[in-house]
Amino acid sequence: MATRKQVAELAGVSEAVVSYVLHNKPIVKEATRLKVLEAIQQLGYRPNMMARGLKMKQSRQIAVLVGSLGNPFEAGVLLHVEQTAQRHGYAVFFHSYSEQSEEELKELLHGRVDGIMLLGQSLREDTIQHFLSTGTPIFSLMAPALHHQDVGSLDLDWSKAMIKLAAHLKERGHQRVALMTHGSLRHYASSRANAFQAAAEAEGLICSDEMTLFGGGTFEHASAAMAEELKKYDQGAALPYTAIVAVNDLMALGILSACRKMGVNVPVQLAVAGCEGILMSGETSPPLTTLLYPREELGSRGTALFIGMISGDSTIKPPDGELDAELMVRGSV
Repeated sequence: MATRKQVAELAGVSEAVVSYVLHNKPIVKEATRLKVLEAIQQLGYRPNMMARGLKMKQSRQIAVLVGSLGNPFEAGVLLHVEQTAQRHGYAVFFHSYSEQSEEELKELLHGRVDGIMLLGQSLREDTIQHFLSTGTPIFSLMAPALHHQDVGSLDLDWSKAMIKLAAHLKERGHQRVALMTHGSLRHYASSRANAFQAAAEAEGLICSDEMTLFGGGTFEHASAAMAEELKKYDQGAALPYTAIVAVNDLMALGILSACRKMGVNVPVQLAVAGCEGILMSGETSPPLTTLLYPREELGSRGTALFIGMISGDSTIKPPDGELDAELMVRGSV
């Protein structure tokens, strides 16, 4: 018996495209659709009609998987996701994500939504294939750390953004710069960390693996990690770097908190910079230098793009390339 994978190989497309054709999704070009139908006929492929029947009608619902409901950056994005979806006649429901919950998600979302939006999570291969096999497309706001050909995304141009930040640190006289990232290679923060390390190298800065700290993406973990670091280096007096970049603002705020508690003067002894530009970043003491991520643009344009994909609305145009960030220069550097 022929399989979906064999159809995809014969037609020269991905299994997701075969699934879209089988479920009459309008996002597939006519020439591609005809190639898939020809391959199906040639191989005598027969899809699982029971699974297919679950997705014949649109629910006009989209599921959004959330990394942390307590993260103000993600919360800001979700606000614009919901508003945009409602304008296009779609309902949105949010669900907290963890890798351990993927089996539960398969049961919870199966046949109930027209599409799934991620906030940069890297789903397992079997989970992606499960949803694609039922004609449920997946799209991510923020590129997942583990790229998948069948999961589109919209994100900041992190290479360009990090060059701005690295160049600013260099202009301020910094040569050795530490980095605080999440700690999981599956987390979207790892892509930001890689982009900064490449930017630092391009600007002639030293940002070695030995100067990389792991803050778990949260204020609390970052504060604890920085406090341990400062203890190792005589309350910050002998740090082997003069600046530190956190790949999200919550961790940057945790660093500021640890420095304040340990008596380390920011920016005299240590400059601190973040990424995202959450509202509270401008209210700290000193105010945080950070990259301003256009949350509204990410949420609204990304959601409109995804709805256009799943509904076949040709009036919804894809965004032009990646998003751009503004460097907010404040008192922490």
